[in-house]
Order: sequence, then structure tokens, then C-alpha cells
Amino acid sequence: MINIRKLETELWEAADLLRADSKVTSQEYCMPVLGLIFLRYAYSRFKFVEADILKNRPMRNGRVLPVEAVDFKTKSAIFLPEESRYDYLLNLPDNTDMGQAINHAMELVEEQSEQLKGILPKNYTILQNDLLRELLRIFNNSAFNEMQDDVIGRIYEYFLNKFAPAVASDDGVFFTPKSLVRMIVNVIEPTHGTILDPACGSGGMFVASADFIEQFGTNANTKMTFFGQEKVEYNAKLCIMNMAVHGLNAKIVSGDEANSFYHDAHNLEGICDYVMANPPFNVDKVKSETAQNAGRLPFGLPGVNKNKEIGNANYLWISYFHAYLNETGRAGFVMASSATDSQGKDKDIREKLVQTGDVDVMLSVGNNFFYTKSLPCTLWFFDKAKRAENKDRVLFIDARNYYTVVDKTLNEWSEWQMKNLNAIVWLYRGETEKYTALLNEYKQILGQALPFEEILTLLEEERAELQRRSKIEVEHAGRNDKKRIQAHYDEMIAAKNAEITIAKEAIWLTEKFGEGEYRDVLGLCKLADRTEIAEKGYSLTPGAYVGVAPVEDDGVDFATRMAEIHSELLALQSKSNELMDTISKNMKEMGL
Repeated sequence: MINIRKLETELWEAADLLRADSKVTSQEYCMPVLGLIFLRYAYSRFKFVEADILKNRPMRNGRVLPVEAVDFKTKSAIFLPEESRYDYLLNLPDNTDMGQAINHAMELVEEQSEQLKGILPKNYTILQNDLLRELLRIFNNSAFNEMQDDVIGRIYEYFLNKFAPAVASDDGVFFTPKSLVRMIVNVIEPTHGTILDPACGSGGMFVASADFIEQFGTNANTKMTFFGQEKVEYNAKLCIMNMAVHGLNAKIVSGDEANSFYHDAHNLEGICDYVMANPPFNVDKVKSETAQNAGRLPFGLPGVNKNKEIGNANYLWISYFHAYLNETGRAGFVMASSATDSQGKDKDIREKLVQTGDVDVMLSVGNNFFYTKSLPCTLWFFDKAKRAENKDRVLFIDARNYYTVVDKTLNEWSEWQMKNLNAIVWLYRGETEKYTALLNEYKQILGQALPFEEILTLLEEERAELQRRSKIEVEHAGRNDKKRIQAHYDEMIAAKNAEITIAKEAIWLTEKFGEGEYRDVLGLCKLADRTEIAEKGYSLTPGAYVGVAPVEDDGVDFATRMAEIHSELLALQSKSNELMDTISKNMKEMGL
């Protein structure tokens, strides 16, 4: 079985090493590399769809009819003329001008897709032939042949995220991490109709929405219409490429007319079934009169300064997201944490929002979830079709202390942590059958009909036994076998660790909600009604409602431990004094 994470890392390291040896900047290198991955994915989809078409292809004069461009349109895939196919480029003679050949391939692909016209990179002549050939070779890794059709799409997304620090700007625009995107999609549950992202970036919200709907066996293009606005044209190109690489159709507007503060580019006020976004935070100097004329402000303008400018546009975005929704619409978006408690006109707008009954869920996110910035944020959710018993209530979740550490600068929610947070929302909505299905999934994955606590104990004992056997066998192995044996046991121990992690998450969930009954959990979640929210000055900060979880007793007596620490400190001081005496003596002997 191929380790997809390992493959992603290897591909990135190889490609980035080439960049380091070239004379191009990360910004210049980003789009051409993504273009090549796009070509590789398009070719993979081409071959997959071609094989599917040929299964039932009619024959004429004893020969199977050749596939044509029209056959691919019904399969949400792009037909590739021969000179744009990845294998054709790989096998070009050594004396070929690779930059021109790849540029031509991109032009041919654009001719096959209306949404890609003028979008694909065609500046490959800035890269040397040897570099281009090596990049083509890297992304033609044979491991792809052992995988399903969608894997290169995942590689493409991985590279998008890896390039984020190089291409994200410093004006409050961040690439949205996958954890936050998927959490938003999982809570608003898009299944049909019109979906809008008025700050769409590279299109991650759209791709995740399509993944969500397609897990139920439905083609996203037949059920949903995707609309996006993206002011930064570079990011808009990435979005269109990202959509095309996943076989999705979208209507994306870019440039000045995509500035959401001044334009409703698709005229979607009151029409959207779903709105989702990660808009730029804390934008200032928005012209108030122009924003007012652009509409979509059901609760009025935020505060305006003496220069007739809006000093912080967070509540412009919040108002837009509500205004775009139809009578049953849902919205989910990322917002600066400060917005849940901001005062002045912001507070007035927030009070009006609460009074609508449409605020559904507020979820606090801790630091280090973004690729380029370390800042907390809050996920906001609106639902205009809440069930009657929840119309007067808001679910607050404080997840600032619930995450997985990826490295020292990046956190994320694991698959199971996202499911657990989602389960809280299900129970609040009365969807106990989804909670029960999750418990069954835990039981199926762990494979034992025992309480989760007992399963965890068994797994930890099995891990300890693997570690013991590993140590013994490595010690007694010959020099040539040590690494092989260690790698074998490392793989088994890693698999056991993964099971242990899943068991711990199952315990985390069931300790709080048992077999499936919502309850407020101190430090984690609280269901508050409008009266309580009014008493707290219309704050929508989860921490103001959920409280602080009790600190678990670690079983260590404080006085005893302090005495031990004091004793250790005295011993270290004594050793330090002895060392200084020795150093002084040696220096005297040296005449210093």
C-alpha cells in the first residue's frame, strides 16, 4: 500500500530542491509547477475516462470507434489532444525546446475548456530544458499507477498548500487550511443548489463541497452551481485550475469587479442555498458610500470614520454572508476572533443578527491553524431553516485546546477530531442517527466488541510488546539486517499508534455524550438562548459561555514535588560550584 503522505513529501522535496538550484523565485516557480501537476492529473483523468468509454464503444468495420472530445464532456473530464498528453511530453527527443512544447500543450488544453481559456501558465521558456524534463519525471512517479484516479488531485492540493507561504499576500489574505474548510463544509452540509464564495481564493471551499456531495454517489456538477469572486487575479487563476483539475464547473469573476465590498458580481442577494468563505480579516479604508450603494447590508453599515471610510470591514462580510442566503440557506465562514466581541456599530449589527434567530453555531479555533500566520479565529455558522426548538438558541463550541500538532508552527484537526466536533453539532440538531453511525464506525475500525477503554488498554499492551520484541530482535540481528528489522517494527508500531489515537478519540467523545445525548460540557460546549446572550452584551465568544474545563489531578502531591525540585536544584548548584572551582584551578595552572 502506498503511503500518500510520504509520497507527497518526497515529491515536494524533489521539486523544491530543483527550485533552489534554479534562478527563479518561488512566485515564478509556483504557477509552472502547478501547471505541470495539472497536466499530469488531466492526463490521469483522460486515461481513466478513456478506458471507461471504450468498455461499451461500438465498432465499425471490425474496429472500435476512436474516442472524441464530446465523449469526455459527459464524464466531467477534459479531452486531451495528443501533443498535450503527459506521456507525449515525457518522450520528446532530447533536442526539443521543452518550454515551447509545454506552452503549446497548455494552449491545446485551453482550447478544450471554456473556463480555462487564458488561465493556464504558458511561461515555461523561463525554465531550462533540464529542469523541465526533471519536473516532468518527478510528477510521473510510478506510484500513481497503483492509485485511484483522484490521488493526483490530492497531490495538486498539497502543492497548493505548500506554496501558500510564497503566494499568500500580507494584507489579511490567507490560504484556508483544509481543517477549517472541511469543518465548514461538514457543518453546513451542502447538497444542492447555488453555492457562493465571495472571497474564493484558490477554490478550496468548492472542492470540499464537491467531495462532500460526491460521497453520497451524486455528481456535484449536476446538483450544484458554483459562484466565486476573487479580487486577486493570480488567486482566481489558481481557483479555476483547481476546479478544472477536479472536473468541476464554476463561474469565477476576478479583478476590480470582484471586489465584494463594492460589487455583487453575480447578483445573488437572497438567492444562495449556501455561502462559505475565508474573507480577509480587519480590512480598513473601505469607502462607506460606495459600500452602501452596493447593498447587501440588512443590518446597516458598520462604524464610519471622519474620512467616510469603514475602519474595519469584518461586519461588512458578516452582513453579506447573511444577505446572500435564501429563506432556507446556510452559511459558514472564518472570521477574526475579535469580531465576536467588537463594540460600537459592530455590536448593534451583532444584536440584530442574534435577534433573527439565524446564528446557528459559533466555534473557536486556536493558534497555528493557518499556513502563514499564527492567529486564532472563529468559525461562524448561520442557518435560516433551524428546527423550531433551536430557533432561539446558539451552540457555542470552544475547540482552542482540541487539535493535533503537525509541527511547531502548524496545528490541524485530525479526521476523527473533525468527526467528534461535528458530532456535537449533530446532537444539538437532534440528528442522533449520525452520532450512532459514528460510534459504529469507531467500533468497526477498532475491530473489537469491547468498551473503548478496554480496547485502549489492549492496544497499549500490544504496542509495548512490539517495542519489546523490536529491541530484542534488533540487538541480536546481523549488521545488514538491523535496519530492515527496525523499519518493519517501526511500521507496525506506527499502525498501532494510529489505532491507539482512534481509541482515545472514541473515549473523548463517549465520555462526554455517551450513546448520543447532547449535554453542555464545561470548557467545550454550551447551548445558550437569546436571553443569556443578551445578558452577556450580545457577545458571541464561545469562551464566554462554555467556561473552563477542570484541571485533571495528575496524582502528584504539590509539596512533595516542590521539595524534590528544591533538592535537585541544590544538587545542580553544588555541581556548578565544583565545575567553576576546577575551571579556575586549570586557568591558574595555565598562567591565566
